Amino acid sequence: MAVQHRWSDAAARAAIARYGDQGVGEDLALRTYSARLLGADPELVLHGGGNTSVKTTVHGLLGEPIRVLCVKGSGWDLGTIEPPGHPAVRLEPLQALRVLESLSDEAMVAAQRQNLIDPAAPNPSVEALLHAFLPHRFVDHTHSIALLALADQPDAAAVCREVYGDRVALVPYVMPGFALAKAAALAYEAAAAGGNEPEGMVLLQHGLFSFGATAEQSYDRMIDLVRRAEERLARGERSLHAVAVPERPAPAAAVLPLLRGALGRAAVAAGVRPHWILALRDTPLARAISDDARLPDWATRGVATPDHVIRTKARPLVLPPLPPGADGPALAAWGRSLEQALEAYATEYRAYFQRQNAAAGGVKKALDPLPRVAAIPGLGLVGIGKSAAEAATVADIAEAWAQTLLAAEAIGRFAPVGEADTFAMEYWSLEQAKLGKAAEKPLARQVVLVTGGAGAIGAATARAFAAAGAEVAVLDLHQDAAAAVAASCGKRALGTACDVTDPAAVWAVVAAVAAHFGGLDIVVSNAGAAWTGPMATLADADLRASFELNFFAHQNVAQAALAVFRAQGLGGQLLFNVSKQALNPGPNFGAYGISKAALLALVRQYALEEGEAAVRVNAINADRIRSGLLDDTMIKERSAARGLSEELYMAGNLLGAEVRASDVADAFVALARMERTTGAVLTVDGGNVAAMVR
Repeated sequence: MAVQHRWSDAAARAAIARYGDQGVGEDLALRTYSARLLGADPELVLHGGGNTSVKTTVHGLLGEPIRVLCVKGSGWDLGTIEPPGHPAVRLEPLQALRVLESLSDEAMVAAQRQNLIDPAAPNPSVEALLHAFLPHRFVDHTHSIALLALADQPDAAAVCREVYGDRVALVPYVMPGFALAKAAALAYEAAAAGGNEPEGMVLLQHGLFSFGATAEQSYDRMIDLVRRAEERLARGERSLHAVAVPERPAPAAAVLPLLRGALGRAAVAAGVRPHWILALRDTPLARAISDDARLPDWATRGVATPDHVIRTKARPLVLPPLPPGADGPALAAWGRSLEQALEAYATEYRAYFQRQNAAAGGVKKALDPLPRVAAIPGLGLVGIGKSAAEAATVADIAEAWAQTLLAAEAIGRFAPVGEADTFAMEYWSLEQAKLGKAAEKPLARQVVLVTGGAGAIGAATARAFAAAGAEVAVLDLHQDAAAAVAASCGKRALGTACDVTDPAAVWAVVAAVAAHFGGLDIVVSNAGAAWTGPMATLADADLRASFELNFFAHQNVAQAALAVFRAQGLGGQLLFNVSKQALNPGPNFGAYGISKAALLALVRQYALEEGEAAVRVNAINADRIRSGLLDDTMIKERSAARGLSEELYMAGNLLGAEVRASDVADAFVALARMERTTGAVLTVDGGNVAAMVR
């Protein structure tokens, strides 16, 4: 896809007005506006990449003017950046540092922080000095895919000179930081001394800079320089060397749980948490590179720009082509090949670390040896992360790598930085700091499926698991309702319609969840409804309908989930909403209570049979929860029948307090965290002696 020119004078004026109302000056308003334009285009910037700046003036406490560099701060993404994302740093002290012969990373960061106008602001970009050393008011830096296809050539300088002439200065690859800032300033000044002031700067094997007197001029130059690169690439010729893959290869729902399980076992061996979230890209681009016979060679070349290595590692895991079919001996054999390939990857990563760490003086601490990208012929590219968001980010960058590589190969040879420079970036503390070190939430990396997810208990449960860090799939009979609850659980949550009384529909939805997240860890089988009436006159159809939803539907969900659990080999959890009716039946609730009693027996049977596979099976016994099952009408009828007010009826327990849907949700989360408990029934009813488990 070609880069888009998105500048709008009207939108720029609107940004000046909007930010002006917040006390932000025109320079920073336009800096924010054009930075967001760059960040919105994945052809230019991906997930925190790139950086932008403006040199302007602010006023101190006494009204004195202070020249500052407002430069992108750590933790901000250009696509969503706001004015605080460009913290102001005193410009003259930064520029004065250029006279130094060298400057350590620690001293550079300290100098930048010491000169922040707001001491509480985020750390300025690691390339802040590069921005400071250039004379231009506005400076933009991207990792344009088209530019990288030129800059990652063996003869990149000649190729870029052919495309740009003297419009750009060229800078050989230098590790970001003080040394790069000086090298870039010298390259710019040498080019300008020739009589033609450059409009931009190509950092070979790294990225593209543009600059100008105004935000619009710098932006225009960036887009034009990228378009020139695209025009050169358009003259290339791509060829395909596809490997043989079956006409109907094993589907993602069958393959990804195998990969997830293998990653989990490798993670345990490496001493890290076993659960990972996967994000599949099966686009034509992803298939073009994953299905190419040259991929094993390409995978060893490296990343498109060193900035990406902290998210993707230096190379993807290349797996064998998929077999046909969703199960059987062929898929089992492929799974064994997967384990071997993953073991070989980890062995090679450890050797890579040992080689480069020795060269670096042996001072680095090894990161885990697991891949972050897998390429599967017949399926596509898979991003691997600690969360769905992280996995999606990795998958996006993997596709950008594929696009860069294929474009580079079409005009020459993809030749990014070598192993030593890649290692230096991967283990650079200032890069690792971008990933953050915040403690993970207790259920992070867990994939949770909640049935009846749009009801009061289901929705509260889905949100409670999301708040505990889990990735959530919400199932409900109604698509819109499921989607609405999923949206409240986070951007990556999945909401889908499913009739849980239909076994085929359940298996299809569980397969979709496995394909979406890579697998499944916890099922909250919550869907249910009550049919009322005395048993002596109860219609046979009502009793059968109650069993279909309150018993057989739970069996449908459990069977489908267990198939995924077994493929992963990581254990799992089945959690059921049993209700107090299983233990303390009420008059005219026979259809409901008997089916729930059968469900309780099912819980115990699964606990008995699945413990050896590390699958925990537990239940919640809840009572008198305002929900679709116990709605306002029923509450009114039941309280009147007992001669109580509605408030007293709902609080009719030993604690004298109404039990809420959120209490049930918290209990489900608590059960999920009880790692040595199975076959248990946890009561959430405020205290009901008749329903106590004996």
